Amino acid sequence: MEKKIKSPKDLLSVREKAKAEIDLRTGSKEMRITVHMGTCGIAAGARDILSELAAHLTQAAIENVTLTQSGCFGMCAQEPMLTLADKSGKEFHYGKLDKNKVARIVRDHVMGGSPVVDYLIKA
Repeated sequence: MEKKIKSPKDLLSVREKAKAEIDLRTGSKEMRITVHMGTCGIAAGARDILSELAAHLTQAAIENVTLTQSGCFGMCAQEPMLTLADKSGKEFHYGKLDKNKVARIVRDHVMGGSPVVDYLIKA
């Protein structure tokens, strides 16, 4: 249940939260994370992965990442999955994700700059 707005301060708080969520999904930034949301991805839990990513990025106040979603990537057996593109344009494809893996990807790759090799999809 949402908290009721009782003052201008409460309204500003709601506005800032909404603005942060919009900023997370727009603009050109150093890194782009795309969660693949085809029917196969959704069935495998991609919505939870997207929510978990947004929560971690917001909680850590990470502002150099754009979080987006796309359709099927064509690797249904690897769902749920995401693609992380760094500022050089290099792409990293992570598959068979869960909440714990998302937390580690954010910590090690997004914040630390080191890809999590254990979770990368081997082509």
